Amino acid sequence: MPPERPRLTPAIADVRRAVRALLPSDGLVLVALSGGPDSLALAAATAFEAPRAGLRAGAVIVDHGLQPGSADAAARASAQARALGLHPVELRRVAVGRDGGPEAAARASRYSALELVAAETGAVAVLLGHTLDDQAETVLLGLARGSGATSIRGMEPVSGLYRRPLLGIRRETTVQACADAGLEPWLDPQNDDPAFTRVRVRRTVLPVLEQELGPGIAEALARTAEQLREDADALDHFAEEIAEDLAEHSEAGISLPVKALEVQPAALRQRLIRLAVASEFHVSLSRAQTLEVARLVTDWHGQSGVDLPGVRVERRSGLLHFTATG
Repeated sequence: MPPERPRLTPAIADVRRAVRALLPSDGLVLVALSGGPDSLALAAATAFEAPRAGLRAGAVIVDHGLQPGSADAAARASAQARALGLHPVELRRVAVGRDGGPEAAARASRYSALELVAAETGAVAVLLGHTLDDQAETVLLGLARGSGATSIRGMEPVSGLYRRPLLGIRRETTVQACADAGLEPWLDPQNDDPAFTRVRVRRTVLPVLEQELGPGIAEALARTAEQLREDADALDHFAEEIAEDLAEHSEAGISLPVKALEVQPAALRQRLIRLAVASEFHVSLSRAQTLEVARLVTDWHGQSGVDLPGVRVERRSGLLHFTATG
């Protein structure tokens, strides 16, 4: 017997509308369900919208085993998914390593499990419950790291297998949607633990900004991320087109003409350098490394070259030569 349909309220309507806009055209979609208000509201909306779009919808629950009661919380989320009519419902327990700290290690384990289940079930998309508030926190953390547009652009609505329908929805809306639907979310105690940087941003930094600068800070940060994504995507596209015309490949590596790099705006010149190294040697350059290579173009005084991880860059005969050293 299908679950009883909840009364349509503004919060439920907003979440359903967001989900409907980002569903794929066909196949199986999986909701990454923790049992918290964001993912539970997402699961309920997906269970409603997916069949009406001709899709099948299931859920994946990942138990990280990092706190007492995690197995019970995962089992409860699985039961909620089934009650919503989602199928299949997959519960996976993972071992969390230590690389990059607890947050990064848990995230890596979680995404590995999601990708494995998607491959096993043939799912075409995994829906994640990140909200506008999560996006704002991500942008602030990127600003604090000083890592440029790559971080400040925030999370993508669609990124490969993953889709984030709720990036335009506030967290308070998902909480209200659950209440309106009679769903009782699990409240993860780690979401209130100030030991985690993101929790401090959520509980302290954003409220202070709202208090001192006025309301709408989270929305402004999310808009900033969206605009940066548009600009960065355009620059990346131009860089790829230019690289196709400029790059000279050889057995030893790849070369770019100095004069052509010299006339480019800094944003494109540095993208071309990063693109050459990433595409040929599968190495990601930091900003400091990129600028050091760019000095061979913009501040050339006969210097011998630049050594990067596994790559040597030298200026010879009007070309920047990138060659492998490993």
